[in-house]
Amino acid sequence: KNSAKAVEKELVTCSLQEKEKTAIDRSQIFQIPQRKDLETKVIVVLGKAGMGKSILVQKICQDWSNGEFSQFEFVFWFDWKQISLPEKRYSLKELLLEFFVKPQEGSKEIFEYILQNPAKVLLVFDGFKGLHDHENFPHCSASQPEKDLCSIKELLSGLIQKKILNGCTLLFTARPKDKLYQYVSKVDKAFEIVGFSPQQRELYIAKYFEGSSYCESALELIKECEYLFSHCYSPIMCRFVCFLCETVLEMGEKSLPSTLTEVFLKFFQQKIMLMQTDVTTTQNQESLATLARIAWCLGEKHQSAMKSDLLPSKEVKEFALRYGFFLPFASPRHSDSEEEEFGSTFSDFVIQNFLCALHLLLAEELKDKNLTKYLSFLSKKKKPYNWLDLMPRFLTGLMFLQHDSYFCSLSNEDAKQSIKKQKTLLKNIRRLQINNLCPERLLELLRCIYETQNNYLLQHVALRLEPDLSFLGIVLSPPDVHVLHSILKRSRKEFSLDLRNSSIDMQGLKALVSLRNVTSFRASLSDTVRLWKSLEQTKDYELLKASTEKFVLDPFKAKTMKDISDLCDLVELQEKMMNCVQGASGFTSYEIPAIRNLRKLEFALGPACGLQGLLKLVKILAAFPSLQHLDLDALSENGIGDEGAKSLSEVFPTLTSLETLNLSQNKITDLGAENLATALPSLSSLKSLSLYNNNICDFGAESLAKVLPAMTSLRVLDVQYNKITGVGAQQLTDSLRKCPHIKNLVMWNPTIPYGVLEHLQQLDSRISV
Repeated sequence: KNSAKAVEKELVTCSLQEKEKTAIDRSQIFQIPQRKDLETKVIVVLGKAGMGKSILVQKICQDWSNGEFSQFEFVFWFDWKQISLPEKRYSLKELLLEFFVKPQEGSKEIFEYILQNPAKVLLVFDGFKGLHDHENFPHCSASQPEKDLCSIKELLSGLIQKKILNGCTLLFTARPKDKLYQYVSKVDKAFEIVGFSPQQRELYIAKYFEGSSYCESALELIKECEYLFSHCYSPIMCRFVCFLCETVLEMGEKSLPSTLTEVFLKFFQQKIMLMQTDVTTTQNQESLATLARIAWCLGEKHQSAMKSDLLPSKEVKEFALRYGFFLPFASPRHSDSEEEEFGSTFSDFVIQNFLCALHLLLAEELKDKNLTKYLSFLSKKKKPYNWLDLMPRFLTGLMFLQHDSYFCSLSNEDAKQSIKKQKTLLKNIRRLQINNLCPERLLELLRCIYETQNNYLLQHVALRLEPDLSFLGIVLSPPDVHVLHSILKRSRKEFSLDLRNSSIDMQGLKALVSLRNVTSFRASLSDTVRLWKSLEQTKDYELLKASTEKFVLDPFKAKTMKDISDLCDLVELQEKMMNCVQGASGFTSYEIPAIRNLRKLEFALGPACGLQGLLKLVKILAAFPSLQHLDLDALSENGIGDEGAKSLSEVFPTLTSLETLNLSQNKITDLGAENLATALPSLSSLKSLSLYNNNICDFGAESLAKVLPAMTSLRVLDVQYNKITGVGAQQLTDSLRKCPHIKNLVMWNPTIPYGVLEHLQQLDSRISV
């Protein structure tokens, strides 16, 4: 059990939600400062399925072949789903020089050179999936890399543990929610691909239809369907939407489907039906049902590839390859006498998701009641089933499209059964306690309900949403924002939204805060300031004023230098806005309400940036007229020291509303205490002052004792865990007699003899031991 707990502590989950979005060049990916060349480097590229991770690593390989990334003499690229088949075993030599590339001669010499020059080797594992059985994770025992056969998990373990090829560079691509390796105690660099901006979507669509007579009409048609255009932030979805748009225009139709389910229903219908005859209809339906069952069986195991000889029939294999649902690949042979093995993998993740939903709907062994367990918002499981994250949306969407002619052409589903499943879903959603759902499940409910396009369900959910909606830490993609926006519009309630750490883009934030029934919102400060600057540039002063009045900042916790910079930007923006809003609205003065109403500010930058951050913060503290609580105590200790204390004391006269000041655990000495004491009386509203666990001695205690009578608003003073002796304690006690307004003095110090402190407490009961 102890070893299992130790393993869990080593797990690393990469989260980039709090990082700033920025464009980087491919050449920067491998730049790792302050890293020894002799150590293995681990780089991770995160991104949802279909975001272009594979395209990125393929481009890196192409760039390398054209002379870039000259630090690497060898680059090996592996598709994780192909090399991670459970029954496959490799030696390192086989993996590199048999699976990836087969040198015609000199393979032994090449492999020896690789072993001797690991820093010149880049290994790319594309589509890496986290392991779920952490406790039984295999250790690598490959003492002879050219001979010993291991599973891919064992080989990768050896690479990361630096037992094999120590000094090489490992580049993984993975989905954001996948846990990386238990042995990756430190990822050297991590990036996340967040998809296309609206401008990039338009560029992709224009390039797709370049030279076509449909070029202008295609972009216009896709942009008219806002939901589909929002899905185009994902490159793979953008490709599907363009393909479908091209088909629709060629057929002379004038509109696109309104949901993702309809898009893929029509995609499958177009793929299959164009070449179909009456004779092959039944055969295709059977092949599709079998392929859907395979998709589900693999999906349950978090897999998308299998050996070709495990396919149930030649007809199913030919069907899948003919229509592009499968892609073939070859596996290496352990010896020249062995036959080459072939495998098949789903051409992309979305197709597998759609087929999984189709299987759940068509499978005779699944009763209508059992379907609900695959919908995370109805499931009783603590952790939603999210590897096939599009499957629940397709499943609910298909339930409401079973009378569609396209659906009927793909299946022979019994009409009565389909109606029964639909009624079961309706019944479950009516019973659902929507206000009890966690944010993640609520968002999944909204996504699924939107796919049904059922007015009753959409209205039912909209009317039952809680007024306070928090999506704190839940990634909101452009389609998620569209769904949330459309459902909130249906409600007559007023809403307060928490969108912090949601990675929402500027267009999405603008859409939500412009809703009349969204009366207040919290969002990343940098995103909010970026939105306001954009509105200022476009001179949309009406929305600028309305959104600033809705924005809530209190309480604000600064954890990074970026948080301080964002706060400074906010104050700077207010000064600019005063002129803009006054000119546009005729107001004589204007303050951003969030600045005016900030009452509590927590500062937790830690020792590395504590002093630097505070010196920057004190320059703008005067801009917050209602600030009542300033907390500079952090678990990691800010360590602002005497310089920070002096800098802070200089702005005390401007903090007229401050009631609580917490300076605990900040390495403040007598010098800092003296500077503080000089300025403390100017804090006319101060009720509580904590200097807990600093380095204040008797001289500092004496400085504080002298000003206590002048601090007429003070009620509580905490100076415990400093270095005050009986002398300093006596001075504070003497001063306390002149301070009837003080209710409590917390003064226990290890340097004060217990008898002395007990005696002082008997003299004045306000002293706490």
